[in-house]
Amino acid sequence: MERIRIGTSWVGPGEPCYVVAEAGSNHNGELARALRLIDVAADAGVDAVKFQTFKAEKLYPRSAGVSEYLQSPKSIYEIIREMEMPEGWIPELASHCAGRGVEFLSSPFDEKSADFLDPHVPAFKVASYEMTHVPLLRHVARKGKPMIVSTGTATLEEVLRAVDVVRAEGNDRIILLQCTASYPSPLEAVNVRALVTLREATGLPTGLSDHSRDPIVAPMTAVALGAVLVEKHFTIDNSLPGPDHRFAVEPPELKEMVRRIREVETALGHGRKEMLPVERELHAFARRCIFSIRAIAAGERFSPANIAVLRRGRVGNGLPPDRYESVLGRTARRPIAAETPLGEEDLG
Repeated sequence: MERIRIGTSWVGPGEPCYVVAEAGSNHNGELARALRLIDVAADAGVDAVKFQTFKAEKLYPRSAGVSEYLQSPKSIYEIIREMEMPEGWIPELASHCAGRGVEFLSSPFDEKSADFLDPHVPAFKVASYEMTHVPLLRHVARKGKPMIVSTGTATLEEVLRAVDVVRAEGNDRIILLQCTASYPSPLEAVNVRALVTLREATGLPTGLSDHSRDPIVAPMTAVALGAVLVEKHFTIDNSLPGPDHRFAVEPPELKEMVRRIREVETALGHGRKEMLPVERELHAFARRCIFSIRAIAAGERFSPANIAVLRRGRVGNGLPPDRYESVLGRTARRPIAAETPLGEEDLG
């Protein structure tokens, strides 16, 4: 499994988890709010801010009806049309992201949107519902940029087919994200372990697109399981109108999430089993060796009555514990004071 370059960052094994703050459509049609979302995400320390680029006419027929999930009398077509992000914003959003030191990403939901985004994004994000949109997958794959693919609602077989489609176009720079298409996702439905299944089945780096409301549990679990990327919806205020605000994290929570991800990475360490520098003092102080527990005369036999395996403290080093049985029954070569570490020179 190789690393993948996204903008100025390497993403993959051995690299810090790449954190994507999903602004989605939480700009509510206001450019100023979209720019503020970028500022909030940059202040939180994320790596990238992601929006969504779609047109209602490319997503649903006008006759699609209402969405029970959204609990709105408006048709889904009308809701989506109101959420469209003007294409004219994209250069400004990308420029603002660059000025704040974060990457600009946006999910295209049709081929024309992908073409418009291409000059402005270092990678393409494919939303869960587009994972089976083979024409779009092929179109995006041919652009040769990294692809971050969410897998909500999909079976493993469907994921494998999508990966084959992308690879057939000569693009193997794919990051798969475990995702649960429920908003918000209850913790028992996040199924973070699926990112391990995806990684083992494809040999690709994997991560988590998390729709749970909690900012800590699922992202930290994902990082501990080897996620190379975590994506999380965020908003300026949960009380704002719109379908995605209520399950998104607010600015302080986003900042806390990033901080905790970095702490988990620190705690995970390098994985080698060795004595660490911080253990050096206690390694010398608390390791055990063989001690005399009373004064021993020259020629006296060693026995449990006069020797024991004790921690060294500051007394000094002696024979290691694994020598204890072989020392029993031997004789002291010289007088030994009480509470003295035994050395090879003490054995007759």
